Amino acid sequence: MKSKSRSIFFASALLSIVMAVHAAPETVAVAQVPTMQSQGTLLIDVREPDEYAQGHAPNSTLIPLGQLEQRLSELASYKNKPVALICHSGARSGKAQKLLQQAGFTAASNVEGGMVAWQKAGLPVVTGMASK
Repeated sequence: MKSKSRSIFFASALLSIVMAVHAAPETVAVAQVPTMQSQGTLLIDVREPDEYAQGHAPNSTLIPLGQLEQRLSELASYKNKPVALICHSGARSGKAQKLLQQAGFTAASNVEGGMVAWQKAGLPVVTGMASK
């Protein structure tokens, strides 16, 4: 009986390690985002349209935080794929990350420092609204 208990314990421990290794990081540095995007990560900007128009990360998708829950169906194909969330400083995108996680998104990350950090890092910024 002890052998079976030990086996179950080790299997559980191994599963925990595997899940931790494959889990998305809770936060990502702005410098990582362009590479992540090139590897298929969806970057969602959760700011308001006027903020987005003033300057946003290239190839980001605008979904304001207040609309995110109602628009989850648009993101269904990313439920088990990497999604990075960005806002002005990281607070709203942190709320968006929690919302996605509660909705079953397994790889949602918050971009540390948001667009403030993005601009400080000298990363490219696009102005105007995205074409539809």
